Amino acid sequence: MTFQEIRHYTTRPGRRDEWLAYMDGTVIPFMIEKGMDVRGSFTDEEDPDGYVWIRPFADEQERKTLYAAVYESEEWKEKIGPVVYSLLEVEQSVVYRVAPT
Repeated sequence: MTFQEIRHYTTRPGRRDEWLAYMDGTVIPFMIEKGMDVRGSFTDEEDPDGYVWIRPFADEQERKTLYAAVYESEEWKEKIGPVVYSLLEVEQSVVYRVAPT
């Protein structure tokens, strides 16, 4: 079953431009290098700290495999992840998992 994750993040106040630069310059290229497909990256026009992005998965096994490749890597744990968490209000993140109709 193909599905997509639609992720809505809230950046720390006033740090969205910094987040966008880090996401575009570091996070997305790293995820692509690990095999993920990032379909879209968007700012929320109604929230100055809002950010939305989309990535598809062929099935649950692919998602688990790619999550492990990204989030269990030393580069994520030691370098990328700490910067991500410093820029986001992580507790406000919302993830929608959607399937085509």
